[in-house]
Amino acid sequence: MKKINVGLIGFGTIGVGVAKILAENQEIIQKRLGAAVCLAKIADLDITTDRGIAVNDGVLTTSVDDIIENPKIDIVIELIGGYEPARTFILKALKNNKHVVTANKALLAKHGDELFETVEEKGLSIGFEASIGGAIPIIRSIREGFVANRIQAIEGIVNGTANYILSKMSDENCDFDVALKEAQEKGFAEVDPTFDIEGIDSAHKIAVLTRIAYGAPIKFEDIKVSGITNITSEDIECGKEFGYRIKLLAISKYDGEAIDIRVHPAMIPSGHPMASVNGVLNAIRVCDDMMEENILIGHGAGALPTGSAVVGDIVEIARNIISNAGGRMPASSFQSSEIKPISLKDMSAVESEYFLRFNVLDKPGVLSKISGILGDHCISIESMIQKGRGEKGKAVSLFMMCHLSSEGNIQNALKEIEQLDVICAKSNLIRVEK
Repeated sequence: MKKINVGLIGFGTIGVGVAKILAENQEIIQKRLGAAVCLAKIADLDITTDRGIAVNDGVLTTSVDDIIENPKIDIVIELIGGYEPARTFILKALKNNKHVVTANKALLAKHGDELFETVEEKGLSIGFEASIGGAIPIIRSIREGFVANRIQAIEGIVNGTANYILSKMSDENCDFDVALKEAQEKGFAEVDPTFDIEGIDSAHKIAVLTRIAYGAPIKFEDIKVSGITNITSEDIECGKEFGYRIKLLAISKYDGEAIDIRVHPAMIPSGHPMASVNGVLNAIRVCDDMMEENILIGHGAGALPTGSAVVGDIVEIARNIISNAGGRMPASSFQSSEIKPISLKDMSAVESEYFLRFNVLDKPGVLSKISGILGDHCISIESMIQKGRGEKGKAVSLFMMCHLSSEGNIQNALKEIEQLDVICAKSNLIRVEK
């Protein structure tokens, strides 16, 4: 039986998951592939800590070159994350004619152009299903399942940490700090959760999805990003009263002329399929010209869900090797000659309904001042809630749902409102996505 040799760089949580799947499900993989997948080398700086999985003698090494320079290795798996040295390792592997599998969404978002160009120049394959949505086959769906469809929009809950925190706040009426601490205690959030709670991780993922959906290179720096740190339990409770739940969404829409790409908390109707996607689950909605919409839901992180996606890519590439069909599928879904820049929609031109929170003095005339400024900027109020009554001279929270307006108008209005002497703290804005 033919053998496909695999080298693994990075023996952390996901790496252990990959090794476990390859060992425990070896038989079913062989039956489906018609060849054996052998984990020939594992490179990590720490090869002494017990990972809870048996590894054959001679497999572990501290030298990446034992994989990249090894002529017997067919596929290199990069699971160390970050920009460097991951970029250098992958490029070196490709130049040594090795196929690559990675879960590194940050690297793909920042250096995807360079990596994909090298892959195609060498006639090799790169798998990156595990970079987005864990076990959700979103990359394969876009590149293969929806290959004949004009994708018009992608939006999703693509960060399990942020979704867990918002779910906790919504279901248990707790504050952000409490929910974050519990997420860290349960291992759902890193010691430094910045990438997750500030929307950076989600932005990396939507950048990759945008490229393969529309054939457009996207500069990560051009994505409008805001996180969930300003969301309060009051926002969530008032959202419920208005009929909405708050989710951190990654959004990419293409109208045929410009791409609207952004990451931010959003109010979605409580009856929306993604409104009930809670905890660490992910959900991604794809809208196109053939099927209207498809929603994929599943585990977006974890050793085995993400490891499963990695192994799926290994098997797919192994099939190409066996069939002598390297480079069969363009790395970025489109032929390289068709990868062309598409202009980005100016955020000020984006239209949405809006949820607004103001911290104001509880005194006569406050509402008329705020509503007057909103009206001057062509913004009409749909409904309003005031929480409690403040003592004289004390602040209360005022919540509004506003009808469709442009981002430019709402931002200009907020700047003016925040200059009023009745405003006690910075206002908060949450966009509505339906």
